[in-house]
Amino acid sequence: MPKIMVIYHSQQFGNTKKMAEQVAEGCRQVPGVEVKLVNVNEARVDMAELAACDGLALGSPDYFSYVAGGIKQFFDDAWIARRAGQPTGDKPAVAFMSHGGGGRAITALEKLMQSLKYEPVAPSVTCQREPTGDAVAACQALGRALAERVTR
Repeated sequence: MPKIMVIYHSQQFGNTKKMAEQVAEGCRQVPGVEVKLVNVNEARVDMAELAACDGLALGSPDYFSYVAGGIKQFFDDAWIARRAGQPTGDKPAVAFMSHGGGGRAITALEKLMQSLKYEPVAPSVTCQREPTGDAVAACQALGRALAERVTR
């Protein structure tokens, strides 16, 4: 069964967590996909699990036009593990970001994804503040696109 990890950072308002949950819901709309959510504000990503997964959804709030520290730490860990021979790169991936009015950090997240050769399978989704309406639908569509890609 294909495995997808939804890796995100969320804390104060929980908007990125809400987006992550909707991305995961979109993944689950495709039969035969296992989804695991990991909030890097609560725990680091297990690199063996990362190596074993088939696709990634990566989410962060926009902090001063950059990704949250936990997401940057994830990329550092994945890079080190890759250099040590673990297959932590070269995976289909999608990106999502919450923000309070800026949203420019999505570019940084996409560049970090490129550094590990994560293949974007759909355009990134950004949401100002809490996801509702169209943002919820966009997050679910993002998850479905990723799940459809890993089940091919």
